Order: sequence, then C-alpha cells, then structure tokens
Amino acid sequence: MIPVLSRAQMRAFDAHAIESGRTPGLVLMENAGRGAADVLEREMLGGVARGKRVAIVCGVGNNGGDGFVIARHLVVRGAMVRVLAVGDLERMAVDARVQFEAWIGQGGTVRTMSEGSSAAEWGGVLSDVDIVVDALLGTGLTRTVEGVLADAVRGMNASAAPRFAVDIPSGLDADTGCVLGVAVRAAATATFGHMKLGLLTPTGASLAGKRIVVDIGVAAVLASRGDAAAQQLAEEDLRGWLPRRDVGAHKTSAGHVLVLGGSQGKVGAPRLAARGAMRAGAGLATIGTWPEAAAAIESSALEVMTMRLDAARIPESVEAALVGKHAVAIGPGLGVSENSRSVVRQILKAWRGPVVVDADAITVFAGSAEEFKLAPRAVLTPHPGELARLLGRHASDIEADRFRAARDAVDATGAVVVLKGAHTVIASPTGRVAISPVACPVLATAGSGDVLAGVIAALACSLEAFEAACAGVLLHGIAGEAWARAHAGADRGMLASEIADWVPRIIGTMV
Repeated sequence: MIPVLSRAQMRAFDAHAIESGRTPGLVLMENAGRGAADVLEREMLGGVARGKRVAIVCGVGNNGGDGFVIARHLVVRGAMVRVLAVGDLERMAVDARVQFEAWIGQGGTVRTMSEGSSAAEWGGVLSDVDIVVDALLGTGLTRTVEGVLADAVRGMNASAAPRFAVDIPSGLDADTGCVLGVAVRAAATATFGHMKLGLLTPTGASLAGKRIVVDIGVAAVLASRGDAAAQQLAEEDLRGWLPRRDVGAHKTSAGHVLVLGGSQGKVGAPRLAARGAMRAGAGLATIGTWPEAAAAIESSALEVMTMRLDAARIPESVEAALVGKHAVAIGPGLGVSENSRSVVRQILKAWRGPVVVDADAITVFAGSAEEFKLAPRAVLTPHPGELARLLGRHASDIEADRFRAARDAVDATGAVVVLKGAHTVIASPTGRVAISPVACPVLATAGSGDVLAGVIAALACSLEAFEAACAGVLLHGIAGEAWARAHAGADRGMLASEIADWVPRIIGTMV
C-alpha cells in the first residue's frame, strides 16, 4: 500500500524534511519544479520541449514558486515560456520570491494579471500556446476561490490548450476533493512527494486527469513519520492476499458462500453475486431466495445451488441455510419488505462468520445503522445513495467528503465499510483507510456491485474482513481496467457478468 496524505500531514512532512531531514525548502521547491517540468515534457509535450509555447500561470504562494522553477527549466530546454502572475507580488511567499527573482535574473519576464482582467484579455494571452500550466493555488487552499483568482481559473479553463496542474488543480480541496467555487480542469497533474486525498475522489480524478507523483528528493522513511491519512492500494498487495492454492485443495476447503438475495423481478442480482464468488475462488455457492424467485434462478444456474426461504419461518430458514457455509453475501435483489428486514436481522444475530451486506440489505435499515453492530465480521458495500439513506443524510453530503462519510459509517455500524465509486474507499473499525487506485467508467453498469459483493465474500472465506474488502475491490477494479484495454480502450459497454469472468485472469497474473 502507498501512503496518501492529508493537507495537515503534507505540512508536517515538509516541515520534518526541512527541520529533521536538513533539506532546505528551496531545495524541495527546486526538486518539485524540475520534476514537474520533466513530467510536463514527457506527458504533454511529446517528449520534446524545444519550440513549444508554454504559458505558466503563477500565484504568489509556494505553488507559484514551483511554477517559476518550471519556467526556468523549460526555457533551458528550448521552450518559449510566458509567465503570468496573479495576486499581490508584494505579498509573495519567501521561497516563491527567490524563485521569482531567479526567473527574472535568467532574463524571464512576468505579466501581472490584475483583478477584473476580462475573459477576452485572458483569452488573448492564452490563445496561441501549446500548453497552459496551472501553478496558481496548490494544496493549501481552504476557502472559496473568488476575484482575480477565479478569473484566472476561468481564463485557464477557457483556453483551447490543454492544462497541466502543479501539485493539484487550483480550486480543488486537497482533503475532500470538492471544488471550492471554481477549479481548473487539467489533462494531467504532477503531484509532489505523495498522492493527496483530494486527488483520489471522483471529482478529483475528473479534474486532475492523469496523476503522476513526483519524487522531491526526500527519503521514503520520512513519509512514515506518523500515520498516513489513508493507503492507496497497489497491485502488489494482491500477491500477499492471494497465495497460490495448494494442489490438494478441494471445493469445501476453497470455501462455501451463501448468497441471500433475489425477489420477483430481481433474479439476476443474486446470480451475479454467486458468479462473482465462484470466479473469485469459492468452491461452492448457494443462493437462498424467496420461493417466487427460486424457479427462475434454478432454470439458469448451472454451478450454483439454491434453497428457499420460508417467510413464515424465517429464523429456521436462515439457520438451515447457514449450515456448512464459510461466508455470506446478503442483499442483492433481496427486496425491501419487512420479511427482507427480518432475514437480514437474523443473519446479523445468528451468524458469527464474515458477512458482506449489500444493496437491499443496507436499505432496509435506513436510519438504523446501529443494527449492524450485531455482526462481528460485517462488510458493508454501499454506494453513496445507500450510505446516505443509512446515515440519514443526502447523497451530496456523502460525496462532499467521502473519507469522513466512510469513517462516520464505520463509527455508526462497527463494520468495515466499502464506499463504492471512482476510487472506492475502504474503512475499518481499527482506523485503517484504504483507497482503490481505480477510476474506471466501464464499471458503471447494472450488477457491478452484486459481483463485488460475491467476490469479497469468496475472499472472506480465507481473509480477515478488511483485507477481503481491499482485495475484492482491487480485483474488481483491475478486471474492469483489463476489459477496457482489451476492448480498444472502451469506456462503456461492459456487462457485470464479464467483470466476474475477468477476475480469474487477474488472479492468474498475481499468484
């Protein structure tokens, strides 16, 4: 896993590097700017800066200082650089002032953009460039972008040239990924030292474009001072969670997953969950469902067993279904009736093993999150709307700070919580938070979450709840990315069953 830092941790990291690591702030800024220039040349200028026209929009803080460093390095490489300064130059940060003077000393010029600069004026200065570099605000921003700063952001976004953000797109909150008024829409972002929380959110991913972490010359050991806000999952993590299976393995030792779900009109969801479980390595899968759904499921389920839930004898039905099972996935297509609520509550009361709670099984306890504290090994897998209903909030509140929402859900339920979406967040009762590196639009397809529930349940047969959730999210996401690559980079059209079918291929490359 890769550390992901909050705004406060970034400040502490820089301070530690300067004070204890004996690395001057100017050196860090120089390393950051040079590294960003390298990324810009490689990713945005076709590997050759010479002859390219670059406009760099600099603020008066340290982000602007990074921009002045980039300007110097690009000029040396033969680029034609135009620097625009936004803000009161008399109030420039100390290190940024040094880099500003170095740029001037090298023969560079700076055009100051004053408050009230019209859209036409911004359009004029940015109309004939190949790339616009955003070095305006950086990660320290905590207030709404207004005035001349907002004009600058709008001016950059209006340019026909692609935009390259320095550390973080200006206007994006580094902790929550929310837009503070207006924000730059970048094609790529060079972020310094470590990934930032706000870049690993749906909005952050959309605004930042391709994100590249730039080494700023600080020993990795300094990053471990104190706990990171979160850990970004990496493909290498799967190898530790998915050891090669023993040649003597048999179907029972591989794990038996019970999927409780399905109702009239919703027979596909439990079948997808069971398929996800089998494709992720479960040796056996049984779907427990209502009688009105059972016949339809049985008519097309080849590898999966079924059993019927008796609405008149729910405790006995659930107890019978649990015999011999290693993990449970409950909710896909279950329905939101009082009977469904009773089935979920019985599982929470009677089952001490791992249970993945998804979809309708979450919805039936809207406003009653504490019910899930009955289960000692529960994993909840809500999308933002489901989590909002569970916590009695609006979906917009969840998306405004996904990390806080996930932690709040853990506190309310006592469970591992998987908040789905681009860069899915996994939070545990022990305080651990992991973030998926995947933001893959092909996964936005009906049944995708059902497959994920089954995959996590299969992995929970042999892993602890948090590790199973992390491994399941990563497998699911990588499967989507692999399918997209195999289909000419498609961003849509994947079927949920195909996610499940790609999982063994991903596992095969890991073990």
